[in-house]
Amino acid sequence: MVYLELITKGGPVMWIFGFLSLAALFVFIEKAYQFHRDRVSVREIVTGLVNVLKRDGIAEAISLCDATPGPVAALLRAAIQAYQSDDDIRVAVENSALESMPKLESRMNILATIYSVAPLLGLLGTVAGMISTFESIRAVGVSVTMSDVAGGVSIALGSAAAGLCVAIPCHLGYNYLITKLQNLCRDMEKASAEILYFFDHHEKPGKKQE
Repeated sequence: MVYLELITKGGPVMWIFGFLSLAALFVFIEKAYQFHRDRVSVREIVTGLVNVLKRDGIAEAISLCDATPGPVAALLRAAIQAYQSDDDIRVAVENSALESMPKLESRMNILATIYSVAPLLGLLGTVAGMISTFESIRAVGVSVTMSDVAGGVSIALGSAAAGLCVAIPCHLGYNYLITKLQNLCRDMEKASAEILYFFDHHEKPGKKQE
């Protein structure tokens, strides 16, 4: 109730803060779920694929990658397909990683923008509140009382507090998601290194040693 009253009395800036809060919460939940879903055990999936590939089960290995969500599985699938087609495996791995990054980074800029803009909006609300306060003082004159200026001061302080209340959680949430993103990138690097090492030391069926 107090928050709703603050929004009602705080003016347009407070409604903007409410919208930004909902947008940031939606983005955070979506990205946190995406990163949780896409995170896999690199050791387990690479070990499973290597065991299958040692039996020359290319189709089975690709099916295993298709059944596993996330950029790590997509990268491994690209490497296996390149190996099967005699294409450059390293180029295929790099292209897969480049294709995955925009999906991983999507909407992260929204959180970054919100936590950067929220304090500025709070400052704008503070200035608007102080302007209202001085207008009240000018209108009343020397007989001004605390009740005459309390409304403007309340708007000013409320806007500043709202800006910080939006910016701080957004900043923490953004840093949390960046950490998850970096972990996924490290998983992709580890998976690519291990699958490339395997293919470099694995004799392709039908290929005779020189």
